[in-house]
Amino acid sequence: MNRLVRVALKKFVRAGNLRITTARGTTYTLGDGTGPAVALRFATAAAERAVILDPELKLGESYMDGTLVVEQGSIADALAVLQGPTAEPPLWARPRQLLRYLRRRRKQLNWRGRARRNVAHHYDLDDQLYALFLDADRQYSCAYFERPDQSLDDAQLAKRRHLAAKLLIGSGQRVLDIGCGWGGLALYIAENCGGRVTGITLSQQQLAVARVRAAEKGLGGTADFRLQDYRELSGTFDRIVSVGMFEHVGVGFYDEFFRKCRAALADDGIMLLHSIGRSEGPNVTNPWVAKYIFPGGYIPALSEVLPAVERAGLLVTDIEILRLHYAETLKAWRQRFLAHREEVERIYDRRFVRMWEFYLAASEMAFREQALMVFQMQLTKRQGIVPTTRDYIARETARLHGLEGGRRQPLRLAGE
Repeated sequence: MNRLVRVALKKFVRAGNLRITTARGTTYTLGDGTGPAVALRFATAAAERAVILDPELKLGESYMDGTLVVEQGSIADALAVLQGPTAEPPLWARPRQLLRYLRRRRKQLNWRGRARRNVAHHYDLDDQLYALFLDADRQYSCAYFERPDQSLDDAQLAKRRHLAAKLLIGSGQRVLDIGCGWGGLALYIAENCGGRVTGITLSQQQLAVARVRAAEKGLGGTADFRLQDYRELSGTFDRIVSVGMFEHVGVGFYDEFFRKCRAALADDGIMLLHSIGRSEGPNVTNPWVAKYIFPGGYIPALSEVLPAVERAGLLVTDIEILRLHYAETLKAWRQRFLAHREEVERIYDRRFVRMWEFYLAASEMAFREQALMVFQMQLTKRQGIVPTTRDYIARETARLHGLEGGRRQPLRLAGE
């Protein structure tokens, strides 16, 4: 690397203890020397140049391909430095970043057919993969850690309980779960709240698992799962919940999403939207994530969501921001994933393992070191639907905890 690039990188990484070895064998250190020592080595000059010119895309690709090698520490340790709060993109990478921002709506044109393909890209992977690192209920969204030492399984159960408490579901009420995944939340609501739940998903594999689980629990009559796009909704529901799906809608479709939700929500109904969000305003999807992990995906800022909510004629009755809960969730997933990396390699290959390790590590550090968070937004059509203070959430949580009783699934280790 020439001297100019070295100087620029020293400005880019101002904290931490990162040693980089170039393809020619030259070694230099970045950061202020604090924190655990991390060492990276470029195996080829081509990878070195690519990462310098387009770090957002090429850093992940180089790690996947094995042309960027972690010689000390882990890729998570390296990303904690590279994604730290003092890290800034080099000047020459900013025009490319601006161009991506200008093109972002085109990348998020999630028409129905494209939305299904995007979902299949990530969620219709080999079913064994998710069994290796998720909790027993297969919750693939942010857990709710009530205590720092809480297990992943208990934190995911607490998340389902927390969501159900905010929905105030009465026995026999019609509940719609948009983006129901493997059916865990819908089955919790049917089993513990007495709701009649319709779960919709675009994933063939998730649909199959959800239907099997409902049958096994004897809930086939109260939990119905369908392969359906939210734009195809008909009928009305007393409660609507959506967890981890809104990130796949796309900025250009927010108005349609909330209009559809309003039309489907009963006049005295409650909706709860659980989504990843940005704390620093609108931005662009990381190009590596868009290419390899979530095509068509986008994490919104509240400033992009609230205007669409208002235009749809919905009222915001509560917003809760979950800080660092997703960082801890992703840490648990990453640890479980790495404990079974040999099994994942047998299912796919070594490049896939490195790709997913990078995805989980980069996502964790985005929540831990940068400005990502999770918001839970409660919506109604009119005033007076939910209590005027938030005390009811704690009361309902305690009630649901008591109802769970002996219904709780036994805990298991990842992969069992």
